[in-house]
Amino acid sequence: MERRKSLKIIGGSVAGIAGLVFADWKWQIVDRLTHAGFFSFEEEQLISAIAATFIPDGLPPILPSEDAKPIGALSTGTDQFLIKLFEHCFEKEDQELIKSQLKILGKKGFMDLSSEEKESALLALRDSESEDDKKFFDLMRSNTIMGFTTVKEVMVEYLGYQVAPGYYKGCVDVPAEKL
Repeated sequence: MERRKSLKIIGGSVAGIAGLVFADWKWQIVDRLTHAGFFSFEEEQLISAIAATFIPDGLPPILPSEDAKPIGALSTGTDQFLIKLFEHCFEKEDQELIKSQLKILGKKGFMDLSSEEKESALLALRDSESEDDKKFFDLMRSNTIMGFTTVKEVMVEYLGYQVAPGYYKGCVDVPAEKL
């Protein structure tokens, strides 16, 4: 009786571990096939890559503290912020501009470039003579910076933001010479 129970537990554990190992791979395929949103799966991947190019993961803390960990645009969810911002808060013509520029970057193979080549490609957009390229670069850069700098982790752990600065100490002994 105990042997059957042990075999069930071991079998369940093996199945659970196998499920965890293959879950990420499986969900990437499911996401790609069943993705329903304003941006396609590939466009969202491009937005994430652009955000990671502007603010790469692993930035050291500005204010040293034992709680601060190296972070970047992807680890703070700035890419997801950009996706929602562009989808819900931008005018139709700006959304079309973003989608068309993402399509151009996708055709140029932006995702396959190294980080230095991605930086060069984005700087080429900034220095381009096309107003659409410049506007796209400015939209992506400014909103990536805004999304990153307004995240709680950055505000508190890196910039030292306090909701109510200073501390109130109600029960403090007053030295005799002050009386």
